[in-house]
Amino acid sequence: MATTKQKQTTKKKKTSSKPVISVLRAESFAKLPWLLHGFSTRSGGASKAYGGDTLNLGFTTHDSKVAVERNRQSFISAVDGDVARSSRPVAPERWPLVTVRQIHSDLIHRISHISEDNAQLAGDGMVSDVPGILLGVLTADCLPVILVDSKRRVVGVFHAGWRGTVKRIVEKGVGEMHRWFGSDPGDLKAAIGPGIRGCCYEVGPEVSSAFEAQFSYGSSLFRETKERNEVNEKYPLLFLTARPPGHSELPKKTFLDLAEANRRQLIDAGVPAKNISDIGLCTFCRKDMFFSHRAEKGVTGRMMAVVGLKG
Repeated sequence: MATTKQKQTTKKKKTSSKPVISVLRAESFAKLPWLLHGFSTRSGGASKAYGGDTLNLGFTTHDSKVAVERNRQSFISAVDGDVARSSRPVAPERWPLVTVRQIHSDLIHRISHISEDNAQLAGDGMVSDVPGILLGVLTADCLPVILVDSKRRVVGVFHAGWRGTVKRIVEKGVGEMHRWFGSDPGDLKAAIGPGIRGCCYEVGPEVSSAFEAQFSYGSSLFRETKERNEVNEKYPLLFLTARPPGHSELPKKTFLDLAEANRRQLIDAGVPAKNISDIGLCTFCRKDMFFSHRAEKGVTGRMMAVVGLKG
């Protein structure tokens, strides 16, 4: 027969098995006590649509609105640090969340107040100097990039897929922070969040052509590999052709380093390289940790990157 102490221990084990919401944070922001920020993962939420208890933060067709709203409150609580102090999620009015309808663009909005109209905005970037609100972008392979002016206390967050990147969205983000708030690029700190990396981001020729047309260093952002064919390698005579150099060529694969593309843009815009940190994790490689639109063939949830100023 189990003793009272043994029963209590068993009960504790069951409670501790609940999935924990983990928040990834950037080293470049560690010494800014007035800043709130975080990158989500897929674990620890209330969604059942994508396997287990997942933290889907996007209103997708496969998930319920109730689950997503609950996930968002739980994530904001984790970012705020209240999960460690209380089992209750942060009230929405404490850290109201502002998002936009993302369209793979270079459109950036200044958020100066909380309004229902904010939800109708279309674009892929936001900047603000208003304390007490969180700016958030959704991703599932594209890169989230956060910018912080450490002197003027201004923040920005950007959704940088290949289309937004080739349109220079983070470079324009630096410019918009200067235009609206007088931010000096030399005072900015940046964080590149989890996204699909050069190891896995295979793209077509139209993507490499677009980058090479826009950036002098465009070609250096890509690497090419040839597909391996073990039969061809073992029996090369079977694949002889009449065309020089005598063998048919295997197709090449082209991979884009999206994180490096955004890092180069930030540096070109005047952000010191030492002020740029990169989470360095690949969403495609780490499907156990992140949602990946490409790896999961479009049926997946969304992560979120958020940033805000404490009042």
